[in-house]
Amino acid sequence: MTKSANGLMASSLPQSLWARAGIVLAGTALLALSAKVQVPFWPVPMTLQTLAVLMIGATLGARMAGAVLLAYLAEGAAGLPVFASGAGLAYMAGPTGGYLLGFLLAAVFVGWASDRGWLRGLVPTAAVMLAGVALIYIPGVAWLAALIGSGKAIAGGLVPFLPAEAFKLAIATALATAAARRGAR
Repeated sequence: MTKSANGLMASSLPQSLWARAGIVLAGTALLALSAKVQVPFWPVPMTLQTLAVLMIGATLGARMAGAVLLAYLAEGAAGLPVFASGAGLAYMAGPTGGYLLGFLLAAVFVGWASDRGWLRGLVPTAAVMLAGVALIYIPGVAWLAALIGSGKAIAGGLVPFLPAEAFKLAIATALATAAARRGAR
């Protein structure tokens, strides 16, 4: 796999504006669907969004992943039902607000790493994906702590999610590693 400016799908991304807009819309649809696959927790639900965010970054690169996440956040801010259990600016300012910001940070970071060819090999890919997960949880738990206190934020917004996040991290690492191998052929 050579370095690219478009993540793991560099050679197959269309160049036209309309095609790229279609990719952004498909990415936001994937995020919305992944938000609906959830296990209800308090104060934030457990969803498949982390996996979707990591893979969007890995496959699309930093610029397109950023565009997808900004569009997704704009859709939610406008009131479209793309989030796990609500919509609008008030929802975004609630308990999940920091995680939503973290999604953008993680997608752009993983995309940036993918653009530089860092998603080659199991260990470097796992390290990038772990950093991506951290970029979701750091602002997520920090924002939640501002709302409900740090002890409750860690107990309710981090600890119960760790086993599932480890599983999603493993899946993202395996998928990105396989995609990089396939792209190197």
